[in-house]
Amino acid sequence: MRSTRRPGQAITAATVMLSVLISVVPAAEASTRPAPESGGRCSADASLLGFTDSLDKTTFEGTAVGGLSALAVTRPSRALALVDNLGTTPARLYDLALTEGRRKPFSAEVRGMTTLRRPDGVPYTGADFDGEGLVAEQGGRTVLASSETEPSIRRFRLSDGRQTAEFEVPERFRVAPAGQATTNQTFESLAATPDGRTLYAGMEGPLSADGRDAENRGLQRILRYEGRPGGAYRPAAQYAYRTDPGLGLVELVALGGDQFLSLERGFTAGVGNTVRVFRVSATGVPDVSGVDSLTTVTDPRGWLGKQLLADIADCPPSGASSKQPQPNPLLDNIEAMALGDRLPGDRHTLYLLSDDNNGATQITRMYALSVRLPDEARLTGRALLPATAYQPGPESGKQLPPDTVNGITPPFPGQPIPGFSAVIPADARSRSADRLLAMPDNGFGAKNNSADFLLRAYFIEPDYRDHKIRVRGHISFRDPDHKVPFPIVNQDTSDRLLTGADFDIESLARDARGDLWIGEEFGPYLLRTDRTGKVLQAPIPLPDGTKSPQSPDLAPGESPNLPASRGFEAMAVSENGWTLYPILEGARTDDADQRRRVVYEFDVRAGRYTGRTWTFRVDDPGLFVGDAAVLDGRRLLLIERDNEMGPKTRIKRLVVTDLDAASKDGVLPRRTAVDLMRVADPKGVSTPARQGEYGVGPLFSFPLQSVESVLPIRGDQVVVANDNNFPGNDGRIAGRADDTEVIVIDVPGLRD
Repeated sequence: MRSTRRPGQAITAATVMLSVLISVVPAAEASTRPAPESGGRCSADASLLGFTDSLDKTTFEGTAVGGLSALAVTRPSRALALVDNLGTTPARLYDLALTEGRRKPFSAEVRGMTTLRRPDGVPYTGADFDGEGLVAEQGGRTVLASSETEPSIRRFRLSDGRQTAEFEVPERFRVAPAGQATTNQTFESLAATPDGRTLYAGMEGPLSADGRDAENRGLQRILRYEGRPGGAYRPAAQYAYRTDPGLGLVELVALGGDQFLSLERGFTAGVGNTVRVFRVSATGVPDVSGVDSLTTVTDPRGWLGKQLLADIADCPPSGASSKQPQPNPLLDNIEAMALGDRLPGDRHTLYLLSDDNNGATQITRMYALSVRLPDEARLTGRALLPATAYQPGPESGKQLPPDTVNGITPPFPGQPIPGFSAVIPADARSRSADRLLAMPDNGFGAKNNSADFLLRAYFIEPDYRDHKIRVRGHISFRDPDHKVPFPIVNQDTSDRLLTGADFDIESLARDARGDLWIGEEFGPYLLRTDRTGKVLQAPIPLPDGTKSPQSPDLAPGESPNLPASRGFEAMAVSENGWTLYPILEGARTDDADQRRRVVYEFDVRAGRYTGRTWTFRVDDPGLFVGDAAVLDGRRLLLIERDNEMGPKTRIKRLVVTDLDAASKDGVLPRRTAVDLMRVADPKGVSTPARQGEYGVGPLFSFPLQSVESVLPIRGDQVVVANDNNFPGNDGRIAGRADDTEVIVIDVPGLRD
């Protein structure tokens, strides 16, 4: 079920909007010094607004204000904080007043206290109640609190602190020997959706039947309860959640529409804390209540999707001090999280709170961050071109082994379209996804098997109503004027049609004059043609000597410094059409940083490289840059992908970067715009599914091996297409050659 309400839009008990916007005016004391706005960035989607140590080592009505493990906003400028199991002292809540202003630093002060009691009025204590999760219910009269002791979820009246209800916990979640849970590793988190009808209770650690995987990631469960504020809640489903290696799940914030935030935390002696906030999606994720062990969930679509929002170690220290070693003095044992007021541009205030465990070396510290929380991406269009949609032309594939692959045996009766490695508007003035110029690559993947594959770009019309792609003609790339200085397959013909044995064409752009520019991988080269596909000048090599094993420019005995098929897979063109940004798909063999992907700048009018380069760093050396396009100004939208397909796929994503925001050493920032394996399909664009089809339904995935085309169009919409490596890929239906797919995705906040 997906809500149309944006995260945090409604004023509810779980996420009541605060009017507090944390001041960024420097304070006199370091303990309350807010982060300067210009230097407060923790990530592309999160900035530190401020922090305060004003609660640290204080007392209230004879009680120590410490061990604060949960936080709930109750009304503007007020929040409740829950104490965990502090010895034999009474379990309790503190009522916090939050203050700010242009002349006042951010601070928190205790204004009241509620002791939590059994139904008979006897106070709970640390011996039988370990408070870790907190929800303020609608109306402000009651709260829900989770305890790790059993574990349990109970309702308490705020007027006198008495328990009024307790909700069912499935037996396997009880602490051993009653169940499979470990002491102090149970319901650390509790959250309610804005309408109060759904609760999420998160396990801090895994059940004994689930454990951790080979990477030390916790295989954990989040329970979903259904009910209503003030009424009963009953278990309805369980979701599979994987923590980062060595971390535990300590808090959740429900955003509505199957979306929430998670907080993970870990501690390493002598090093300090690791604290990370993630955006999490349950869209289309199955219920794992009936799964005995999460080790058997091998399909990535069976797990909650998560995307890093912020690693607190990356926030500016902002004058913070620590009492023990920390990667960043700002860090401490953060356990609580709550959503605050709505800010401009899909942003919200997010509060964090640390638990000092009532120890001298830890701090009770409250943080305020500005976090970007746009709606999830949605599939709005999908059209397919059958793998065997052969086009007019000579028989092809004659150099391939005569083996049947995915039901298809070469040679082929004509020219196949082996997917698209680039798509651009068919008309230079168009911003539509309805008519495109789409370019396949060199055909069958190598020089020695693609001599009968003709290099073309096809005019296509995807129909997103009947989900079919219609081919309306093509342009043929050719060299009748003998601009190519080395021998080509059709050397002695008048047209000199180019083939896949001559060039491996991968990226396509149109300049301000209407000429076409092609990024190529055998050289790698830049090729310039007119709008009809006629080569206008000799291929342009890289001036830094980058050469692939297939480069015609390799001297006898010279070793290539770029692996095969790692050339200009991606290329963007500036909005005015006078600058190209070709990007290497992989790292050079002599590059010490194998995560480095070089972005070059080419001046179209001057016909030469400018000498300026940037570094885009992929998340892992094994990942590739599949395509790039200018989003606006000098911001680029790139494809980052692995080389897997089907259920083995892990990373297919769109990333935004900004050439004007590079670091001093030229490294570009990055923000994930879309996880292409997790796109919501609320209108059923991808269904009904074909037999055995993987990755369709309410959760749509693009699990195709070579995702190589991206094109921003109107507003926040993006076109994405695949190269199907005909006939070798079967990422959608096992044993059946992949079709070529063109999809349209709406990405809220893409251009923010």
